[in-house]
Amino acid sequence: MNGSKLSINCACAAGAAFLGFISAATVTAVFLFAGNPVIVWLCLLFSLLVFTCAALFVAFLRRKLVLFSDRLCETIDHMLDGDSAWPQVCEEESLFYKINHRLVRLYEVMWENRESAAKERADLQELISDISHQVKTPISNLKMVNATLLEQPMPEEKQREFLQASGGQLEKLDFLMQAMIKTSRLETGVISLDRRIQPLYDTLAAALGGILLNAERKHIHVSVNCPEDIILAHDRKWTSEALFNILDNAVKYTPADGDIQVSVQSWEFYVKIDITDSGKGIAESRQGMIFKRFYREEEVHDVEGIGIGLYLAREIVTMQGGYMKVTSAPGSGSTFSVFLPHG
Repeated sequence: MNGSKLSINCACAAGAAFLGFISAATVTAVFLFAGNPVIVWLCLLFSLLVFTCAALFVAFLRRKLVLFSDRLCETIDHMLDGDSAWPQVCEEESLFYKINHRLVRLYEVMWENRESAAKERADLQELISDISHQVKTPISNLKMVNATLLEQPMPEEKQREFLQASGGQLEKLDFLMQAMIKTSRLETGVISLDRRIQPLYDTLAAALGGILLNAERKHIHVSVNCPEDIILAHDRKWTSEALFNILDNAVKYTPADGDIQVSVQSWEFYVKIDITDSGKGIAESRQGMIFKRFYREEEVHDVEGIGIGLYLAREIVTMQGGYMKVTSAPGSGSTFSVFLPHG
């Protein structure tokens, strides 16, 4: 018989035959040399006992092997079918249990990787869809302006107005691309935040410097209460970017002659930065959606923006171990709170 094709049943039968042959040969040898029937019977009983124990052990071993192979095949079938649930084995610590446990663990890792890859593909598709939706309007406007300039004669003053409109659309596209580049670099880990222990005052001052001109144009009063001695570990450049995005939103959605208040408090584990405006406020049902990428409320589409500032701000704060929350009500303004850990 070919050894490579030897089955478990054949191996057990061959082992039993060999053990029976050895027992018969031993009994025969004892009878020939001793000649005592009592000794022969004792040897026969002993051989029978050994044979029975060996048969029970082989049967037990065969059952364990068959059970393990069935579980192994079942687990592999689940893996091939892509099921999220796999058979669990509750058994004593044995060789079979250890092998099955590691196989199931391998399955868990493979399933997690599969889920992660699926999520990344979904995020990529959502990102592509968002980008295509956002660039559609400015590109259409640019095409329309370009076609008008090429096809219709018009005075120089009118041409200048069309070119200014075209420049505004180009600026919007450039702003969109820059925002998307920043977001993608943060999400993919291309840019790692450099957290250093440094004063928060300078970081906040850099963020405020970017919105003061627009605030003055709308006659918005900006008040700041930030102790100069507050020091914490943070990335100055990206934290300033996050705070600027929140402040920029506050300026956009606060009416003329409004107020924006910035206050900083040092707690035991976190530094809390509150940015409060006197704008129109946000309904509670929408407060969980404002941090989504490209989300904008229907009634504010006439306000300049693409709806990525708060999303980017939350990403930056979260990557530094902090979190954000908003407190608002329609007609009562909004308070965006940023919590950054000390360590």
